[in-house]
Amino acid sequence: MIRRILQWSPRTVFAIASALVALIALADWKVEINATLGFLYLFPLVLLGTVLNWWQLVLAALFCTFLSDRLDPFPMDMQVPRDILIFLTVATTGLLSRDVARGYRREMQEVAARRSAEEQLEFLIQSSPAAILTMTGNGEILLANPAAHRLLGAAAGGLPGKRIAHYIPALGAVPSVDETAKIFRTEMQTRGQRENGEVFLADVFFSTYTTAAGPRLAALLTDASDELREREESSLQQLLAGSRILVAAVSHEVRNVCGAIGMMHENLARSGALAGNQDFEALGSLVETLAKIASLELKQSTSGAEPATLDLREVLTDLRIVLEPYCEESDIQLVWDIPDDLPLVQADRHSLMQVLLNITKNSQRALESADRKAIEISAWAEAGGVLVRITDSGPGIPAGRKLFQPLQKGAEETGLGLYLSRAFMRSFHGDLRHDPGTPGCSFVLELTAAQDAEAQEGPAVDHATHPAVTA
Repeated sequence: MIRRILQWSPRTVFAIASALVALIALADWKVEINATLGFLYLFPLVLLGTVLNWWQLVLAALFCTFLSDRLDPFPMDMQVPRDILIFLTVATTGLLSRDVARGYRREMQEVAARRSAEEQLEFLIQSSPAAILTMTGNGEILLANPAAHRLLGAAAGGLPGKRIAHYIPALGAVPSVDETAKIFRTEMQTRGQRENGEVFLADVFFSTYTTAAGPRLAALLTDASDELREREESSLQQLLAGSRILVAAVSHEVRNVCGAIGMMHENLARSGALAGNQDFEALGSLVETLAKIASLELKQSTSGAEPATLDLREVLTDLRIVLEPYCEESDIQLVWDIPDDLPLVQADRHSLMQVLLNITKNSQRALESADRKAIEISAWAEAGGVLVRITDSGPGIPAGRKLFQPLQKGAEETGLGLYLSRAFMRSFHGDLRHDPGTPGCSFVLELTAAQDAEAQEGPAVDHATHPAVTA
């Protein structure tokens, strides 16, 4: 009844309430009984309480009390108490009706808002490209959206009632809130299995919670198999690119040695001291053949893809995402000075990231025993390119250490890190150098601006074959 009244328009409420007031007033005037009919005015006040403010209800109660007083007079000694009683009763009824109507409207709005939110959430879950599941504490699937059925290879509506451990074993091993006081809200990457036995890599975001019906587990799953393939293929391509650069550098050194031996062979041949010596002639043939092999390897190794144009700020942002967690764990302060207006540069994204990671990882190792731990990364544009400086507060490079040379004593692992980093930089017309004049250890990456690289004409200079020079 209240819901139906609240659905009426204010004009309808006023019309019905006015009609009731008129009928009660007419009955109070015409019907003569030993009782007052003034209390009947509480019914129109109940209606008016759904549309009027409190002061308007008080005025309406005064008007009804006035009608009752004039149309059904009482003895003077009882008239005032009766009028006060009628006024209080009618006014209180109207105010109560107003409060009840406001509370009911508020409840109806909350119910409507909740229903709308539930519908939107249901639509989001059903249309989500990510698999969403809810499970009981023992791993029984309660709800699963269409994406979950597609991801796990199950028929539509076939997942509820099944065990999640059959598809994602790691989720089946998550303890519920009944088994441990710890509440899980985390993510993991694990292996999963579809209905047909096909294995895939899954990124899983899950949380545990409790309800009146018992513990629950909610999970969101995405297929990361393509990302794994791309990552592994990218790593393979990076390995091949690094191998080509290394082979090119080694082939160049072999050519240099062969050239020196060949020159000595020609000098000895001109002197005539070993003329007719078969071993001497065989040595010349071997040196010539080795030089041809080195030239062939160099040509094949340097015939790679051209470096692309990229935004250096994006690469440095990715570097920051990778570095910050490790630096926080090691109490290393990271200082960034990267302007917003850096020009585009010519480089291979993965190779450049490998160079940046190699240098910063070396800095992290050097800062393990340092009193002050800080790494500063800055970048600025200059004529024809962009410079990136990476400086740490470590002890620096010991005097006499030959940088950018592989397989040297005292180097980390094989000592190929800086050697390959410089080779990578020179493969896309850049360079890497050490700056001994800066306190600590400082390396500078020189990158060519994209427009300047495109303006270059003629064959590119093979920087990877230049001799290493420490600035």
